[in-house]
Amino acid sequence: MLDPKTALVPGSFDPITLGHLDVIERASQMFDRVFVAVSENAEKTTMFTAEDRLEMARLATAHLINVKCVLCGGLLSECARENGAGTLVKGVRGVADFDYESQLAAIMRAFDPRHETVLLPARAEYAHISSTYARELIRYDCDLERAVPSSVIAKIRELTK
Repeated sequence: MLDPKTALVPGSFDPITLGHLDVIERASQMFDRVFVAVSENAEKTTMFTAEDRLEMARLATAHLINVKCVLCGGLLSECARENGAGTLVKGVRGVADFDYESQLAAIMRAFDPRHETVLLPARAEYAHISSTYARELIRYDCDLERAVPSSVIAKIRELTK
C-alpha cells in the first residue's frame, strides 16, 4: 500500500550535495518517512559506485531520524512501491529543471496514478550547486565545503586518493 505521508527522494547523488541535503531535510519535515533512493542507473557514468554513493547519502542524512537511504536498481515507480512511498520529492534549481521534472511526474503517474510528485524549489544559496560542480571541485582538489555536506568530505577524499 502506498502511503502519501511516505516520500521517496530519488537521484544519482554523485556525490550528494548541499542542495540535495536541503531538499531531503525539508522533505523530512513534511513527511512521516523519507526514503533517499540512490539510483544505480546503468546509463550514467558516475564518479562513485552505487554503494559509495549510498554510504555518502547515509553519512549526510544520519542526523535525520525519519530518513532511510536505499539503492534503487530498477524503475523508480517500483522503488517507490517497494518502500510504500506515495509521494516523490524532487528539487528543482530553475525553469529547465521544473520543465524536465514536470514531464517525469507525468510519466510516473502513467506508471502508477497513485504517485504524486512534489517539486521543491532550490533555496537561493544552493541553486548553483550541482553534482557536476561538486565533481569538478573534487577533480581539482578544491575546497568542498561550498558544495557537499561536511559529513561526506572525508569519505570523498578517501575514495579519490
